[in-house]
Amino acid sequence: MSLKLQTVERETGPEPTTSVIWLHGLGADGYDFDPIVPALRIAGGPETRYVFPHAPIRPVTINGGMEMRAWYDIIAIQRGAQEDTGGIRESAEAVSALIAREAERGIPPERVVLAGFSQGGAIALHAGLRYPQQLAGIIGLSTYLPLKAAGGEFHAANRQTPLFMAHGTMDPVVPAFLGEESAELLTQAGYPVEYRSYVMPHSVCPEEVEDIRNWLRQRFAAA
Repeated sequence: MSLKLQTVERETGPEPTTSVIWLHGLGADGYDFDPIVPALRIAGGPETRYVFPHAPIRPVTINGGMEMRAWYDIIAIQRGAQEDTGGIRESAEAVSALIAREAERGIPPERVVLAGFSQGGAIALHAGLRYPQQLAGIIGLSTYLPLKAAGGEFHAANRQTPLFMAHGTMDPVVPAFLGEESAELLTQAGYPVEYRSYVMPHSVCPEEVEDIRNWLRQRFAAA
């Protein structure tokens, strides 16, 4: 039985023509980034539906097996660490179902941005690069590319899809070098990656939010 995600939704107008599916980080929930919607409003831009799914509750090894909302289990956060392949793939499949649901509601994939913070960003990168239809863009914040050895699975439909990746230089949770290395790997593979760093810990800062807003304006204008 496939994983079905519950969501929090916000719309910037009565007839949205674009969507942003935004995945929270480890231990948070879909309400975590709900307050960011007003700051991302694009003056004169398209009406947008923001979809914030809740990750399922599961034990997380790195936190002593404590149960919490998590997109997949984390054994360790370091180079070469064992990864929860099954959990990553299951969550990515569930997120892909949310993209398909937006199409059913009248917003095609090319007008959908897939975004995520930390662990949610890892799923956004994993699912977005494998999605069989072109997306408007992919955002990965304070995160890294999981299952790097499985890059051969990336779908050609999103080979030219713009990626926005950002990281805090003082991040004590997901080291900045993991984000930098992931962005470099994707750039070398030919993906159009915009990578930015900010003087901050494992969080989001106002300058970053403004950069995301401007990037979204460009993506939706192009779509």
